[in-house]
Amino acid sequence: MLSVKPTILCTGPVEETAFSIPEFKDANIDIIPFTRISTALPEATEKQVNDILATTAAVVFTSNNAVKSVAACLGNSMPNWKIFCIGNTTYDLAKKYFGDNQIRQTASTAGALAGKIIPEINEEDVIFFCGNLRRNDLPDALRQKGITVREITVYQTSLNPVSLEREYDAVLFFSPSAAESFFRINRLPAKTVLFVLGNTTAVAIRKFSTNKIITGDGPDKNKLISKAVRFVNENSLHH
Repeated sequence: MLSVKPTILCTGPVEETAFSIPEFKDANIDIIPFTRISTALPEATEKQVNDILATTAAVVFTSNNAVKSVAACLGNSMPNWKIFCIGNTTYDLAKKYFGDNQIRQTASTAGALAGKIIPEINEEDVIFFCGNLRRNDLPDALRQKGITVREITVYQTSLNPVSLEREYDAVLFFSPSAAESFFRINRLPAKTVLFVLGNTTAVAIRKFSTNKIITGDGPDKNKLISKAVRFVNENSLHH
């Protein structure tokens, strides 16, 4: 008898490389973004970014969307920055646009990144390129140590709730905002297992759901997809 593939939902976009991970073919995976991202900059913000590009600065990225938005202003210039960023996709993009030698520290969470920034910054300002729904962990941790954080919002996240038409064995969440958007109009059967990139997203989900939550090993969407497919198949949740 043919075994039925598990059904898995990703509530945010995945990397192009996701389609080539071995486990991808072992499940029926739907990708439905529950947030919309806009990286179009207002004129005043674009001017701020361009001014910073011309200076020596310590800058922080905790999102690949922030990197893309700032990189769009680069032109042919290469700033002289100390870059601190979240690992994985954000790091890969920062390396691509700004060069590996500009990146001082990476970490898997914003809180851990703050811990690495503090010893490296002496009475300097830090520029935090962020989104409109950014979390408080990093700027709060830096300000508590007397570091001035200048926040520049370089992308906008808006919620995009979609009503589900089927049940899933597993649902993957990559951000707290996607979780908030999802649970605005959806309820899950008790059997559905939820997978998250980090603890902040898990905490957000707990406000809406008592389903089992499994946290990934760091900020890597592809690894989370692999983990979810393996877990569902090994536990025969879809039979």
